[in-house]
Amino acid sequence: MQSVLTIAGSDSCGGAGIQADLKTFEAFGVYGASVVTVLTAQNTTGVKDIFEVDARFVKAQIDSILDDFDIKVIKVGMLFNKKIIKTVKDAIKDLDIPIVLDPVFVSKAGSALLETEAIKELKDFCQYAKVITPNLYEAKQLFDYNENEEHDLTKIREYKTNVLIKKHKKEINDILYSIDYLYTKTDIKSFHTPYIRTKNVHGTGCTLSSSIAANLALGKDLEEAIRVSKEYVYEAILKAPNLGKGSGVINHKV
Repeated sequence: MQSVLTIAGSDSCGGAGIQADLKTFEAFGVYGASVVTVLTAQNTTGVKDIFEVDARFVKAQIDSILDDFDIKVIKVGMLFNKKIIKTVKDAIKDLDIPIVLDPVFVSKAGSALLETEAIKELKDFCQYAKVITPNLYEAKQLFDYNENEEHDLTKIREYKTNVLIKKHKKEINDILYSIDYLYTKTDIKSFHTPYIRTKNVHGTGCTLSSSIAANLALGKDLEEAIRVSKEYVYEAILKAPNLGKGSGVINHKV
């Protein structure tokens, strides 16, 4: 069994963060280890409070896992502040382990999950990842991405990594699709699934990035890992249990 590490925040309602990551790892048959960066008092309606884990303890968690497990891929999610970002970056940037970096800025309900002064440090972290997975808002913050303009690779390629930008919507032959674009050093690839009109999308970004990490650990190349993950998230939304009063959770057991 392959082992994957998630370094991310805890979601007390279990729909996003490390809880979603571990459920996704289990769904794909890989072993999941975790490092908690922040604790959130959170439900489907929003984030009520955030407790930051001391950076020294974040480093201790990382060291304890890497000393004992043969980690094949590391997924990085919510880091929240500059000190935690630098601690995580310095601990894993020189490892010969692929990093899937999900640059978390806000929750589905609109709550801030990254301090403004930490954005520069997060930008610097991106160059060490195999792929980063921003949504449209995060892509705008990172490299002034505009979905309505012609694709310009100049700013994206400054990050020296693959970039998967999520959450585009486009109508093709009278069918509305959810489209994610993968920007590589040489090309642009698109990944389509039918768009589902639903409120049950809590944790979809976390789930997609952790699914990509799991599938990379299973030996798939990046494009195939994204394709499989996009389909997995589609099914998880389609079969959501309709729990929660806000942005409902999805079903990881699909």
